Amino acid sequence: MRGMFTAGVCDVLLENGIDFDGAIGVSAGATFGCNFKSKQIGRAIRYNKRFAHNWRYCSFRSFFLTGDLYGADFCYNQLPNKLDPFDYETYASNPLKFYAVASDCRTGLPVIKELKTCDEKDLIWMRASASMPLVSHVVKVDGYELLDGGMTESIPLKAFENMGYEKNLVILTQPRDFVKEPSSSLSLMKFVLRKYPKIYQAMQKRHEVYNQEKAYVFEQEKAGKCFVICPETPLGISRTEKNPDELERVYQFGRAEMQKKLDELRAFLG
Repeated sequence: MRGMFTAGVCDVLLENGIDFDGAIGVSAGATFGCNFKSKQIGRAIRYNKRFAHNWRYCSFRSFFLTGDLYGADFCYNQLPNKLDPFDYETYASNPLKFYAVASDCRTGLPVIKELKTCDEKDLIWMRASASMPLVSHVVKVDGYELLDGGMTESIPLKAFENMGYEKNLVILTQPRDFVKEPSSSLSLMKFVLRKYPKIYQAMQKRHEVYNQEKAYVFEQEKAGKCFVICPETPLGISRTEKNPDELERVYQFGRAEMQKKLDELRAFLG
């Protein structure tokens, strides 16, 4: 739910006509960031507040009944197709290229997938990108067995640069001074992910990879090659926040940060 910060940033960008050639999202950055390509201002905060208390959206009831904390059918079928329709036509016609990062359970490496139309298979890839370990099924698609992209590549700036994107806006949901520590759930993960030793090994060093990626972001910012938006203080919101007021608070935090930096971003983008 720190992704509500990202949603606020993206909505301000849309409102001010700031666009890009490409975008890449990891986990919630993919599930909420897709609304930037479909140009649906306010959609992410709207449906999250509306369904915050719906057990089919996110709950331990959903986990016990379906094996997914975030209900797969509800989140990736009922929601975009019926309850808060996703604008597939605008998404597909927008020339911006949108990518999601997922983690390959068998290799322990990140996989980057371009989501061209957000069709049924693209939505499976998006679900894979946001399928948190321990509370989600492994997602099988296109011969892969996948989980949350943040397990292997939380901040894919270098990967995006290698794809040819030279001037990037990076949205982080942790403050500049945040340092990730080793996961407290490694023992449980070792058991749950016993079929996938490579992804468990990736989780063992995830904090190191994250901290290295974050350091690289600020190196590139100092060199004038990327622009960073992040909260000044910790967002203080849980991964499964149910309080609509808290969701709104973090969303507005993101909006405020982006509004403060609009002129600087325009100057950076030229």
